[in-house]
Amino acid sequence: MPDWDPKLYLEFSDQRARPASDLIAQIRLENPTRLIDLGCGTGNSTEQLHSRWPNAEVTGLDSSAAMLARARQNHADWRWIESSVENWQPETSCDLIFSNAALHWVPNHRELFPRLLNSVAPGGALAVQMPYNFESPAHVAMKKVAADPCWSGKLDGASERAHVEPMSFYYDALRRIASAMNIWETVYLQIVDGPRAVFDWVRSTAMRGYLDRLSDDAQRNVFQEMCLREFEKSYIADDQGKVLFPYRRMFIIAYR
Repeated sequence: MPDWDPKLYLEFSDQRARPASDLIAQIRLENPTRLIDLGCGTGNSTEQLHSRWPNAEVTGLDSSAAMLARARQNHADWRWIESSVENWQPETSCDLIFSNAALHWVPNHRELFPRLLNSVAPGGALAVQMPYNFESPAHVAMKKVAADPCWSGKLDGASERAHVEPMSFYYDALRRIASAMNIWETVYLQIVDGPRAVFDWVRSTAMRGYLDRLSDDAQRNVFQEMCLREFEKSYIADDQGKVLFPYRRMFIIAYR
């Protein structure tokens, strides 16, 4: 499967930045000295962290070389680590471990979230935002297309690549080691330019769970065209060519 496409991902940079900004605004830390942004992508959320705490040492981590290359173009003097979250082993404890729209790609949250919080320094925080919209029309459409007999089982289980659990799961997983927690959800009602914009948004992120199961570009193009036709049924443009695209997200802040 090709690497992440920074250009496509950044087409919706303003909308993608808002949940990170909302999460950062709720973190009750005055002067953290070491921060890490897990799944930093092109570094947009890392920039927001630096703006909030300009004196802190900020590190960005991502598994995509292409996304990190874009991040380094903008901030060559910052520290960037190419690694999966699963393989990351902190050299020292961090005052803030932050992750915006990344940990849903990582399995085994029962083990992952306590491990991350235990890597936080006393008085610090783990702050996470994840998509919480897996029953949306876009996801229903992708599941429907994946079930088409033309794929002959190639896409079985592809929708299970997202590993988000109910909010009560994270409370239970962290409550014994957290000194305090804040968990909430928000639905962002985004106004976009027709069903094609919804398709491009999903194609740059959630659809990858299906596309990486297919062996060549021809198959991927067929899958994408089938999904676009389904999106056009669910997201109908108004007389100005706009579509409402609700996007539900989960937020978790746990303090040591």
